[in-house]
Amino acid sequence: MHRSNNVKVALKLLAFATGMLGFALFIMPPLYDAFCDITGLNGKTGERYQAVPAAVDTERLITVQFLASNNGNMPWQFKPSVMSLKVHPGEAKDMVFLAHNPTKQTMTAQAIPSMVPFKVTSYFHKTECFCFNQQTLAAGESAELGLRFIVDPDLPAGVNTITLSYTIFDVTKRFANNQKNTGQQKEG
Repeated sequence: MHRSNNVKVALKLLAFATGMLGFALFIMPPLYDAFCDITGLNGKTGERYQAVPAAVDTERLITVQFLASNNGNMPWQFKPSVMSLKVHPGEAKDMVFLAHNPTKQTMTAQAIPSMVPFKVTSYFHKTECFCFNQQTLAAGESAELGLRFIVDPDLPAGVNTITLSYTIFDVTKRFANNQKNTGQQKEG
């Protein structure tokens, strides 16, 4: 009888752990994305922006600072080509980040943006960005990763500096699994 109770408790704990894992993997990410999109918290920047002609505010200059970091054990060298740019709101600007894979293997990375102050994410529009796609570099390869952006002319008057930060993650295994699964789907 005592053994039967232990088995029931173990099964309940296993079911609970499985449910929590499913929640963390499949339900939390979309909820987090929706929360960040609605509130603008966490400095999460939006998707690709379709540029429309707008008047450039030549009376105002905004400093856009750039930061780069690597997540965990990501061995790449990753940095902005310049630390900051002065931009007029409404003006399209180009920027380059430099990446180098010093390892002896091909690797794939994904860049995740973040911005401060958080409240300006809806005023910073990326029309082209390396963060929209995964970046694959062969062993010893280097690349210039492009970014084109526009600071919205409606940026609140008190904001004079925006900091855009990218963290790169090693997604080599996930990218390989996705490629493998895509190939199997095409064959089947």
